[in-house]
Order: sequence, then C-alpha cells, then structure tokens
Amino acid sequence: MNKVQAMLQRTIAFMPDWMAGIALVAVAIVLALLVHRIGAMLVKRAIGERRSLGVQILEATSGPTRLALCLAAVAFVMPAAPLSDLVRSDLTHLFAVATIALVGWITIRAIDLASTQYLLRYHDITENLLARKHVTQVRVFKRVIDTLVIVIAVSTALMTFDSVRQYGVSLFASAGAAGLVVGLAARPLLSNLIAGVQIAVTQPIRIEDAVIIENEWGWVEDIASTYVVIRLWDWRRMVVPLSYFIERPFQNWTRDAASLIGSVILHVDYAADVGRIRKYLEQAVKETKLWDGAVVNLQVVETDARTMQLRALVSARNAPNSWDLRCEIREKLISFLQREMPKALPRERADISPPLVVQEEFEPRKDRAMARAMSGAHREH
Repeated sequence: MNKVQAMLQRTIAFMPDWMAGIALVAVAIVLALLVHRIGAMLVKRAIGERRSLGVQILEATSGPTRLALCLAAVAFVMPAAPLSDLVRSDLTHLFAVATIALVGWITIRAIDLASTQYLLRYHDITENLLARKHVTQVRVFKRVIDTLVIVIAVSTALMTFDSVRQYGVSLFASAGAAGLVVGLAARPLLSNLIAGVQIAVTQPIRIEDAVIIENEWGWVEDIASTYVVIRLWDWRRMVVPLSYFIERPFQNWTRDAASLIGSVILHVDYAADVGRIRKYLEQAVKETKLWDGAVVNLQVVETDARTMQLRALVSARNAPNSWDLRCEIREKLISFLQREMPKALPRERADISPPLVVQEEFEPRKDRAMARAMSGAHREH
C-alpha cells in the first residue's frame, strides 16, 4: 500500500498541491463508483433476475455500499494527497461525519430489510386478525426505531463540531430553564412517539381496522411514527395524530374480529304480517354471498300511533360487506312489501262520520216569544 501511495505522489508531482489534492480525491471517488457499478452488475448476474433474497439485499444496500466504497477510496488516497493541514483537518472532519451517516444509513436499511422479510408471511391482512396485529407492531416499531436512529446519528454528527458540542455541554450543565424550554418544545413529537409505542404494544387500532373518528367512518390505512392515515369511505384521507388514539375516545368496529352485525330499520303498517316478512328475510340472506351465515333476525322494536318499527339484523364478514348487505336487504324488503304485501306499507287513517244534527233546547222558547210579540201587534192595530 505504501508503494502505491508513493507512486501516486510521483504521478501528481508536477501539479500544484491544491489541484493535486482535489484531483486525487475526485479520481478516487470516480473509481469507487465505477467499481461499485461493476461489482453490482456481476453480483446481480450471478444471482439472477428473480426476486430472491439476494437481489433484495443487493438493492437495499446499494446506497450504503456505494458510500462506503467512496469513503474507503478517499481514506486510501488521503496520505498521498499534498494537502495543507487546514484542508486535511476539514476533510478528516467531513470523513467522520460521513462515516456516522453511513452507520445510521446501514442500520435503517437493515431494519427495513428485516421487517420486510418478516411481513412476507402475512399477505392477506383484511380478514386476518393475527396478520393485522403483527403488521401493526412491526410497522410502528420500525418507524420509531428509524426515528431514533436518525436522531442519534444527527446528534452524534453535530457533536463533532466544537461549537455545537460546547453548546450541548452548557445546556446539560444548566439543566434548568433551558432544559424545560427544550422539553416543552419537543413535547408534541415526544408524545406522539410514546403514543406510537403504546399503540404498538396495547393495539387499540391495527392496520385495516374499521373505525369512526370525528363522525367519519373509514379504515386505518397507515400508522406512521407521529400520525395515522384513515382511508375514509369516499376515498378521502384523514390524518390524525397518534396521541389522539390514546387521549380521546373513538369507535373500533374490528377490535377483536372483522365480522359485524348490521341493522335495517323499516316502518310498516299494523296490518303487516311480521312472521311472513321474517321468513322472507331468512330466504333473502341465504341468496346473497355477503351474508356470513351467523346472524339473521327480525323483531318489532318500536310502535307509535301510525306504524310499527321493524329491525332486521344480519351479519357479514367485514365492514364493507356489512354495509353492502344492509343496502341489499333493505331494497329486497321494500320490494317484497310493494309486491306481496302493499297493505303493510305505512299509510294515514281517518274515521269519517256523518254530520251530527244538534237540536237546541232554546228553540221552543224562542218560538213562543215570537208568537206573543205578533199577537200584541195585532191588538194594537
């Protein structure tokens, strides 16, 4: 290695020192990138084009290995580069920061690769409670760990600067009002990170859970390190902080199982044959693929002066099927009443009676008074 470095020094002896140093570093980086490209092509050809574990590892580590080769090449040519002490010190400092970034990058890629390989065994998470549990835990923990790795890497890189290190030491030394201010400023971030860990452990929500938040119904699409993305029924997206699910109440329709019971409300006349409607309901749910075969029932749950209120209960495998099943059963029941039992539809009733003849008691007295008045008039004439 010493012979190679001596040969490099003789090769660039005719150039100015600053130009020779820059040229040597630039050539080293270009050669490192070229070696990485050739090596990646050879490895990919040896592995094959199929999506195997080796190809995934190669693609995941492409960036870190490229940076590692560049750092190794720069470290190799640094002793032979005719640089001043100031420039050499700055390059050494930059090399240290790049090494810290490389370690953090490799850690994050390793975590991503491990989590991806672990989740390959869980393909269908729509109706698989265990799969949704594992996917939620792995995704939340992965993002929390990624955030911690980034914070640690950035903090370590900043501590290599003298000014930042002195500020950090003075901040820790004061540990009073300054620490309180920093803690209050970081409270939203820390509360969401802690909430993410709590959600991963206790799991009040999971990926693809059907939830109702702020009177909006949708599914948990993604759980990030500080927020949750809810896919609403009309394809809108609601972004909710993680701390919301720890501090405020919400509805989770699929907490223990994905199956749900849906209700259909009908108002019918008192002339309706409830038993016949119940038999048709049982027949209708057996004809649809949305029903899971668990629950079907029809009851009179309320009455008023005009109608009876019927409630039909039907079960489905998940929330979307439950909604579609409710709509289908409602349409079939209305069609059945219109076709087979029109008298069961709600209607207004009125009892029309003949007019009453009222005989007032004072009429005979009125007639006698008029007769007396007429007789008196004749006597006057």
